[in-house]
Amino acid sequence: MDDFEREALRRLPLAEAALRLWAFITNESFLSSVFARHRGRSYEKVLSFPVMVNLIADALLRYRGSGRRSFSEAKEQGTLQASIVAAFAKLRRLPISLSMGFLADCTARLVALFPDDLTTVPLPASLAGMEPVVLDGKAIKQVAKRLKPLRGIGGGILGGRALVAMRLRLGLVVGMHVHPDGQVNDVRFVPDLVPQIRGLVPGTRIFLGDRQFCNLEHLPVYLMAGDHFLIRYHNNVTFTRDTDRPIRTGVDQEGRSYEQEWGWLGRPGHKQRRYLRRLTLYRVKQEPIGLVTDLEDADLFPATDLLALYLCRWGIERVFQQVTEVFGLEGLIGSSPEATLFQFAFCLVLYNILQVVRAYVAQGNDRRVSDVSTEQLFVDVQNQLIAWHEFVVPVETTRLIKPLALEETRGQLTKLLSNNWKGIWKKAPSQKRAPPPHTGQNRRHESAYRLLEEARAAAKFQHTRHQ
Repeated sequence: MDDFEREALRRLPLAEAALRLWAFITNESFLSSVFARHRGRSYEKVLSFPVMVNLIADALLRYRGSGRRSFSEAKEQGTLQASIVAAFAKLRRLPISLSMGFLADCTARLVALFPDDLTTVPLPASLAGMEPVVLDGKAIKQVAKRLKPLRGIGGGILGGRALVAMRLRLGLVVGMHVHPDGQVNDVRFVPDLVPQIRGLVPGTRIFLGDRQFCNLEHLPVYLMAGDHFLIRYHNNVTFTRDTDRPIRTGVDQEGRSYEQEWGWLGRPGHKQRRYLRRLTLYRVKQEPIGLVTDLEDADLFPATDLLALYLCRWGIERVFQQVTEVFGLEGLIGSSPEATLFQFAFCLVLYNILQVVRAYVAQGNDRRVSDVSTEQLFVDVQNQLIAWHEFVVPVETTRLIKPLALEETRGQLTKLLSNNWKGIWKKAPSQKRAPPPHTGQNRRHESAYRLLEEARAAAKFQHTRHQ
């Protein structure tokens, strides 16, 4: 290592930390194994999956979401052996099983790197022994109308749709179940995703979800393996109060009144009818929040703890916002549903990498993780990565940042990010803003998957008719 390289490493600690994390979770042998496990019917020829991953990384981190710029640069440097058209076609055909497996396998490696005994969201004492998992759905919007069947379509175009699970304690997205049709209801994927999450999140889990997850058919799915649920109540599901148990009232930590009652969820005679506990939090000039849970013991699991935990569910909405605005999901590289879902999975992996960097920054500078701004930290990480790639060629980066073992990587991250703090990284205090006024105009969105399927069916019909 010459003096210039040594000085570059010294001045760009965030870039080195991000590159070491990237090297740990995306070395070629690991990515090849991910492809082998989740490839379905897809295959590799000239363009391998590890090369594809690095091309997408460069597009998002170096070229502001420009896939063509990334592919062109790689072609010029000789790292892309196939044509640019072939690279876009490969991205367009990536199977959705590979998107799900890529996220789950990469995050499992990141979880092992997360600092010990550090939590992003402190849990109440009564729930400290549980692992809260937040469920929510996300449709990929703003698909470019590059493909011929999408041209001339009015309104927006939807890519795929995903049901996502976030491990609240660490602030990491641990898995998702996706579908290429952006107009499907993601709640139907609960029986597919929840068993997968049990293999990724150890311990006793408690599943948190918005009112759309208040579904009698899915409650047994949440409760398998001794797990629990805390779901927002939906008025479409009948609740019958148990008149033998009195209603309890109280005040939460912000002085808002609440009441809790016990009863049956579901109409009489329904085979999935269940006895549970319902909490209702009353808010000034806002709709009350009703929650249902199988944790019936109000003394063992106080209502204030459950209410505080559920209000942390908003964190997954922040994840979606940051992934869209900060990590480049607003500019989609591909136009097929499969391409949009892989980019979504990729952005979630980048988000998780930044959360690990954020945790080491907080730990090494005696800060709470919640005090470190993800957005501001990412700006400096991205700027340092761009500076790194301007002065250090890819061959030298590979030589300098070699994949290390788990404990060596943890040690390097601690060394790089301790006593390395900038005031601008401090998260601004949250401000309560009034919701934007509803204009009464709902923009129409079409599903790219349905439009492409209609075009294929029409082409097949014309071919058969011609024959």
